[in-house]
Amino acid sequence: MKRKSVIALGLAAVLGCSLLGGCGKKTVEPVERQRVETDEDKEEKQETENTQEPESEKQEPEVPDDGRFHGKWIVDAEYAKGRVGAEDTLFVDSRGEKQAILGTIDGAIATVWQDWCITEGKSGDEKWGCIPEPEVLSGILGNLGITKDKEIILLGETKDGWGDDSRLLWELLAAGYTDVKMVDGGLSALKEAGAPTQFLASRPEAGEVSIDKIDYSHVMTTEELQKNYDQYKIVDVRTDEEYNGAILYDEAQGGHLPGAIHIRYTDLFQEDGTLKPNKELVQMFEDAGLSKDDSIVTYCTGGIRSSYMQLVLEMCGFEDSYNYDQSFWRWAVVGEVE
Repeated sequence: MKRKSVIALGLAAVLGCSLLGGCGKKTVEPVERQRVETDEDKEEKQETENTQEPESEKQEPEVPDDGRFHGKWIVDAEYAKGRVGAEDTLFVDSRGEKQAILGTIDGAIATVWQDWCITEGKSGDEKWGCIPEPEVLSGILGNLGITKDKEIILLGETKDGWGDDSRLLWELLAAGYTDVKMVDGGLSALKEAGAPTQFLASRPEAGEVSIDKIDYSHVMTTEELQKNYDQYKIVDVRTDEEYNGAILYDEAQGGHLPGAIHIRYTDLFQEDGTLKPNKELVQMFEDAGLSKDDSIVTYCTGGIRSSYMQLVLEMCGFEDSYNYDQSFWRWAVVGEVE
């Protein structure tokens, strides 16, 4: 019994020393060993990745089903009417000064898309109709007072026009502008809403504009289209006459790009000139054979109507879409047609 007591006291002493830091001996911190990934771990990781929703299939934001179009670059006439006269908002009439003489929105300046692109030579020439170099475009926009610190609201005519406002908006986005919008229904809708009007456009107040580079994320070039034609679904947005071969605007030849899907620019709009609701437009695009996974190129005669189509496609979730700014004027010179 006495021997057992001594042994017990010894064990207690050893245990006490351990708890007190080893009775003066240096404590050795345990080294955390990195766990080796086993085959079972890899399989579990792969199963987890497979069950995660792919980025492209994530649920899109719900769009209100109220009979109107909703998109980040579209505002209704009531909103635009409320911005007339605001110091930080500039209205730009894309129909030009000749049309603005007959009436435009109070304070609006006027310009035309031809002044925003390369126009040396004639339509169909190489680079004709393309976005100019950053320093050139900076000068154009600066002279018009279209600066990045302002909200820019673009005006045009929708189903009765060519989408001039969309061409300017598309180009402003490429130049790095973010606060840019078009009025749903165009100038007519804004007048109908009772916005104050004036005869003649206002005189632009020049400002400082510096564009570092052009973003070509939604720009299609002739060279790229020729090189990788089969990778794209091509959408012709012109009229039935043009699609079927009529030469209306001095094109080098009539017809359309091989295999082009025909969705008219005017098909985007309701009777009152406002855009059709998102759901209806998506259905129209899908019925025509387009998928949100497709790479889509839109074209018209000079990249104007097709810019509207590209922007609407993008706002409807067809994000891999491109406007061919040289369009049929150039393609009729260098490419095959049907």
